[in-house]
Amino acid sequence: MASGGKYQIDMCHGPLFSEILLFAVPLMVTYIMQVLFSAIDLAVIGRFGSADSMAAVGSCSPLITFFLSLFFGLSAGANVVVANAIGAREGKKISRAVHTTMASALWSGGILAVIGILFARTALVWMETPPEVLPKGTLYLQLYFAGVPLVFFYNFGAAILRAGGDTRRPMYFLLVAGAAKVLINLLLVSVFELDVAGVAAATVIANGISSVLVMNALRAAKGSGRLVLKKLRIHPETLRDILKIGIPAGLQGSCFGLSNVVIQSAVNSFGPAAMAGNAAGISLEGIVYVGGNAFYFAAISFVGQNYGAKKYKRLLRSFFCCLAFSCGITTVLGWGICLAGRPLLSIYNPDREVIECGMVRLKYMLIPYMLNCTMDIFSAGLRGLGHSFKPMLATLTGVCLFRVAWVWWILPLNRTMEMLFISYPISWILVSVVNGLMFYFVLRGLFRQAAHSVPEAPGRHSALRS
Repeated sequence: MASGGKYQIDMCHGPLFSEILLFAVPLMVTYIMQVLFSAIDLAVIGRFGSADSMAAVGSCSPLITFFLSLFFGLSAGANVVVANAIGAREGKKISRAVHTTMASALWSGGILAVIGILFARTALVWMETPPEVLPKGTLYLQLYFAGVPLVFFYNFGAAILRAGGDTRRPMYFLLVAGAAKVLINLLLVSVFELDVAGVAAATVIANGISSVLVMNALRAAKGSGRLVLKKLRIHPETLRDILKIGIPAGLQGSCFGLSNVVIQSAVNSFGPAAMAGNAAGISLEGIVYVGGNAFYFAAISFVGQNYGAKKYKRLLRSFFCCLAFSCGITTVLGWGICLAGRPLLSIYNPDREVIECGMVRLKYMLIPYMLNCTMDIFSAGLRGLGHSFKPMLATLTGVCLFRVAWVWWILPLNRTMEMLFISYPISWILVSVVNGLMFYFVLRGLFRQAAHSVPEAPGRHSALRS
C-alpha cells in the first residue's frame, strides 16, 4: 500500500520504540485537538450563554458517544482488515477494504443521521433531562446528527490512513478544521447570539472540512490504497471480515456509551450545577483519555500488521510498548489535571458549585486512570489478533451491566456523586483482569502453533523466529 509515501511507517521492521512514538504522537495530538475544540464549545457557551445552555450541550455528549460508538466499531474493523492485508502484502484485499469501508461510512452515516434527528428529544427525555434544558438539548442534538455523515467520512478515512501508519495527515486535517471551528463558534455564538444552534452549526461545518480533506488524501494515494469513487461499493467478503471485528468493537463502545448514558441520567438528578460541572470534568478528562487512546490504536495497527506478517515476537513487544506508554502518559496527564483542577474548571464556568461538582469527577476518574488504559490496551491486542467478540463480552458484563447495576442498587444506599463515580475504577479493574487472561491464552496458542509448524522449504524461518 502506497497511500501515504513519506507519511507511512513500516510497522513490521525497524526499532519499535521510535516507530510507535512516530505513529502515536500525531494521533495523540489529533485527539487532544478534538478534545480542546470540544472544550471550546463548552467554554464559549458557558461564557456567552446560560448555565442551561452549557448543561444542554454537555448532557448530549454521552448520548452522542453511545450512538457513534456502535458505528465507529466498523472503522476499527476496517483498520484491522487493512493492517492485516498490508502485513501480508495483499494489494487486492487492501483495495477492497478501502472501498468497502468508505461505502459503509456513507450508508451507516446516513442511517444514523435519520435516527438521531427523529429520536433526539425522546432519548433526552429517557435520560431524565430537566425541562429547562430539554428544548436546547434537543435542538443541539438534531443539528449535530444532521452532520453525522461528515463525521463518518473523516473517521473511517482516517482509520484507513492509520492502518498504513499515516497518523500525521489526519492531524493536519483536524488542525485546519478545528481552527475554522473556533472562529465560526465565536462568530455565531458571541456575535450573532445563536447559542446552542451556533455551537452545533460550527461543529457541522468543521466536520465537513475535515471529511473533504481526508477524502482528497485517499483519492490522491498511489497503489492499492487509492480511493476511486467509481469503485465505491461494498464487497460482501470484505464487509464480513470488517463486521467480524467491527460489530463486537461497536457493541463494546456502545456498552461504554450506554453505561455513560445511565451515569449521565444519575448526574442529571443532582441538578443543572452538577450537570455543568460533570460536563466540564468530562471535557478535561478527554485530554487524558486521548493520551491513552492514541496507543490503543497503535496497538491495533502494530499487532494487526505483525500478526498478518506472522512476526509474533515483534507483535508481543509492540503490545507491551503500547501498554507502558499508555499507562505512563495518562498517569502524568491525569494527576497534573487533578492538581490544577479548580483553575481549569473555572475556565468553563466560574460558579463555585459547578467547579466543586467537576472536581468530584476529576478525582475519581483521573487518579486511577491507568486502570482504564490497561483494560483498553488488552482489548486492542485482542482485536489486532482478530478476536473482537471476547473483549466485547467482557465489556458488556464488566462495564455496562456492572455500572447499570451500581446505579440501580448501590447508589441509592448513599446517593452522592462520589458514590456514583467510584463505579468507574472498579469496573476497569474487573475488565482488565478478564481481558488480560484472554490475551494471554490467545497469544500462547499462537506461539504453540508456530512452534509446531513445519517449514515449507529448507532455510525458511518459522513464524516464531520472525
